[in-house]
Amino acid sequence: MLTHAAEDYLKSIYKLQEKVGKVSTGILAEYLNVKPASATGMIKKLKTMQLVSHERYQGVTLTDTGKAIALEIIRHHRLLELYLFKALGVPWDGVHDEAEKLEHVISEDVEARMDEFLGYPTADPHGAPIPDKNGVVTKTPSVPMTDLRSGQSCVVAEVSDTDSALLRHLGSFNLYPGTAFQVIEVAPFEGPFTVDIAGQQVVIGREVAKQVFVEDVQDPDNA
Repeated sequence: MLTHAAEDYLKSIYKLQEKVGKVSTGILAEYLNVKPASATGMIKKLKTMQLVSHERYQGVTLTDTGKAIALEIIRHHRLLELYLFKALGVPWDGVHDEAEKLEHVISEDVEARMDEFLGYPTADPHGAPIPDKNGVVTKTPSVPMTDLRSGQSCVVAEVSDTDSALLRHLGSFNLYPGTAFQVIEVAPFEGPFTVDIAGQQVVIGREVAKQVFVEDVQDPDNA
């Protein structure tokens, strides 16, 4: 039986692998906020269990079995986030930390009951896709908000869920997944974005915009 720490490593490798391909020990250690030696030790254990593949200087990737376990933990996490948000009224900036505690311990029966209760959802409160019971992930194509130009309109697809302060900041603008907005101006020299959200103009810094992903991008002539 895997430890919670081992499951966290598999989940983290999956997320990093989606972004950068093979994951170096240094990147993994930084992501998990652990010492590189600790990450190396865990990778060796996971390799022995045939959950990861690792070659020196080539990084680490999940095996099919490791990927299946990672997706199951991610499914638990995102279903829990949505259940906490919708059924229990936990604010969207608080569900991530609570789900981190519970994702390792819920039974498959509870997982199935939450899924049914929520109407078999496909995304969590932050817009991240929920893997289905077979481990299939359907991700909507999106681009970072920083790719947008003045005049373009779009809909928020997903936001990063790891920073509670960021989520509270976005919530103060009602900038949730599903929210439509238009870019009024992009300041030069890596400056902030001025956007219109339901008639209200707000200024969003570039570092915040990097954590917001959008879809249905339309140019002014096509709006």
